[in-house]
Amino acid sequence: MTEENPFESLQSQVDAAASYLDADDDRIERLKHPQRVLNMNLSVEMDDGSMERFRAFRSQYNDDRGPYKGGIRYHPDVNRDEVRALSGWMAFKTAVVDIPFGGGKGGIVLDPDEYSEDELERITRSFAKELRPLVGVDRDIPAPDVNTGQQEMNWIKDTYETLENTTEPGVVTGKDLESGGSAGRVAATGRSVVIAAREAFEYLGKDLEGATVAVQGFGNAGWISAKLIDEMGATVVAVSDSRGAIYREDGLDPATIKSVKRERGSVVEYKAIDETISNEDLLTLDVDLLIPAALENAIDGELAEDVSADVISEAANGPLTPDADEVLADDDVLVIPDILANAGGVTVSYFEWVQNRQRFYWSETRVNDELEDIIVSSFDDVIEAYEENDTPNLRTAAYVVAMGRILRSFDERGNWP
Repeated sequence: MTEENPFESLQSQVDAAASYLDADDDRIERLKHPQRVLNMNLSVEMDDGSMERFRAFRSQYNDDRGPYKGGIRYHPDVNRDEVRALSGWMAFKTAVVDIPFGGGKGGIVLDPDEYSEDELERITRSFAKELRPLVGVDRDIPAPDVNTGQQEMNWIKDTYETLENTTEPGVVTGKDLESGGSAGRVAATGRSVVIAAREAFEYLGKDLEGATVAVQGFGNAGWISAKLIDEMGATVVAVSDSRGAIYREDGLDPATIKSVKRERGSVVEYKAIDETISNEDLLTLDVDLLIPAALENAIDGELAEDVSADVISEAANGPLTPDADEVLADDDVLVIPDILANAGGVTVSYFEWVQNRQRFYWSETRVNDELEDIIVSSFDDVIEAYEENDTPNLRTAAYVVAMGRILRSFDERGNWP
């Protein structure tokens, strides 16, 4: 995996789309930087009574179209540039699916496996306390990301409500149902990945039934993507996690693999396979559909030379470097970009926010139907931009759509000191 700076990748993607837009250079430059980034040092007491310091960040990228929106991740590799990039991708993601949010992202530098649940609660509440002046139902709305989930969002919500002496479930999304979460939220990212893939296969005149699929990463997005694409009739031949990948030509049962990972810690513990392979080998398998669902920069220009998939649907944020995009475009690989493919999570977060504001909750069927309508419509918008502008790939087309909407919003509302 390349060490390319993700923030520089984001800026390259903005530049690539800029030539297709009628916008001044200064307006484009504005879209290449966050409006503000908060750096934090959290001092938290551990179970043994010692005090440990944690570095944390929150980047607020753009709010031209609505409140900042974006997840919070816990990972040892979290850094300022990663958070800035992720907040930018979120700003363009919300715009490409046309929901009234901006972009934000946060993170804490830690490996959650090294801390007890009580320690993680204290770390999370310390972070929430520092975020309190910035967040709010109409200002900045956090959500889960890598290594965070419903529990962390519940702690953030409770901390905010306690300190503000209020009841405001919409201050975060991705909560559990009893705390004001939305039906369908957990599966939303994986669902949009496979809806987008289905639309891409239809656009290319290919049959998804019987198509071979490889999924890199078997966290929530990867596992749900594998499960749903299997239910659509495709054959999942390979999956992976941080310990390695497994391959079986006749297909794997995602539900069985999920059980093995839950019970034994890794997909590689499943033994009814043809062979164990590396994550890099999985990315270059000769399959019809590849779903990268791990971290950013999984495929660089060098590795892209060996990619054999016909379609890539990006469940992760930024899994391809700009160099990889160029190689894959030249090889006629159709890449459904992250800001479209994995937008299901933020779309259903928007539904959750709406339900919290109205204090009226939807059925899972309604959530899934509304999500499908938005992803299909957004896919069509990107295809239209792709064909009308003759962009080199769908990523650039998606940025043309997203940047156009943000720029119009900025111009229509005006700017004042």
